[in-house]
Amino acid sequence: QVQLVESGGGLVQAGGSLRLSCAASGRTFSEYFIGWFRQAPGKERELLTSFKWSDGSTYYGDSVKGRFTISRDNAKNTVYLQMNSLKPEDTAVYYCAARKASMYRYNYWGQGTQVTVSS
Repeated sequence: QVQLVESGGGLVQAGGSLRLSCAASGRTFSEYFIGWFRQAPGKERELLTSFKWSDGSTYYGDSVKGRFTISRDNAKNTVYLQMNSLKPEDTAVYYCAARKASMYRYNYWGQGTQVTVSS
């Protein structure tokens, strides 16, 4: 069973940085995509960035391009989301998720971690 555990959320001032971690277990993830999503109150869940474990290819949404970076530590089976130049509108619950490369939907989700950016 795939397990994803996020950590690293918190309160930060606008312009600051945070690094979120997603510890993955239960599978060999070489055939998986790992994605970071967020959901703010009253808004739909948004895919921010994703990472294909087998070849390291990445995707970034327009809202975070140039500010957020996804990376991994193979030895720790952990995926990171480095968030720089944070804005109040980045305030949300952040989730990591996984899907097989052959699937369309992300079907494994972490519990989420709150990020609050104060102005």
